[in-house]
Amino acid sequence: MSSQQSSPSTKVRFVEITEDNEGQRIDNYLITALKGAPKSLVYRILRKGEVRVNKKRVKPEYRLSINDLVRIPPVRLADKKELPKVSISLIDKLESAILYEDDDLIVVNKPSGLAVHGGSGISLGLIESFRQMRPQLKFLELVHRLDRDTSGCILIAKKRSALKLMHESLKKSTITKIYHALVIGSWSDRKKRIDAPLRKNELKSGERIVKVAADGKASLTEYKVLQRFGREATLVEARPITGRTHQIRVHCQFAGHPIVGDEKYNTDESNNTMKELGFNRLFLHAAELRFPLPSGGRKVVVAPLCSTLQSSLNRLKNKRK
Repeated sequence: MSSQQSSPSTKVRFVEITEDNEGQRIDNYLITALKGAPKSLVYRILRKGEVRVNKKRVKPEYRLSINDLVRIPPVRLADKKELPKVSISLIDKLESAILYEDDDLIVVNKPSGLAVHGGSGISLGLIESFRQMRPQLKFLELVHRLDRDTSGCILIAKKRSALKLMHESLKKSTITKIYHALVIGSWSDRKKRIDAPLRKNELKSGERIVKVAADGKASLTEYKVLQRFGREATLVEARPITGRTHQIRVHCQFAGHPIVGDEKYNTDESNNTMKELGFNRLFLHAAELRFPLPSGGRKVVVAPLCSTLQSSLNRLKNKRK
């Protein structure tokens, strides 16, 4: 039974656990199975013993095994608004953006401007769209995230076992993410590492901003120059060794070379100058992903730059001739 497609009912449900949920904590399983239920409710029904596994009470940290029989009590939830239908044009765009797919994983060349998931006023993101596009799949979850304005490689797991393996691989750094960024100014060949701790702050407006701060979390990005455009701009390769929010963007700003089109960490004056050459979005692209396959071996997936960014780069190059 799919936890994504199940909906809370007024009757007791009994669910037999398959390999998709093997090893998952019961509290996390219930949070997904009872979509929209507050966490406090999940922990209350666990504490009261209303949830049973193989007829026994369990603690929130209990990990599920194949063939476990889970008793889920009836819970009352406010009716959730139905998600809008994904448009035919977006379906076509996303289907043509699939770079790799097997029984376990999908790699998509995410377009800039599309959020990876709904929330904060966005009802339909990449993952919600794929769930509509692949209704036959019982499980679809993001392995990692990309900022809304960042384009390029993003991994989606089609099985919980694959998600678990990918998360373990991220922790062990056996997944390599390679980004391409066009930055303002001439990046020095000697500047190969930015090792600067980052701290997340929330402004009064609710906007999230990240800054280099001594009391922040350790953050490391490795850089390499790919192409120079005089003193005006440099195309660099960025490899985040850690995975902090806005890491590459803030490290570029800290190095004195903010990313072209970055409305949060670059100046309006600089962005406006580059807009005249057609750079109307953040020039940060997840260009390559190297990862272990659940079926064995490793895979390298490369995402080409969108035609808009490529033409703007060509314009910048020709401007210097």
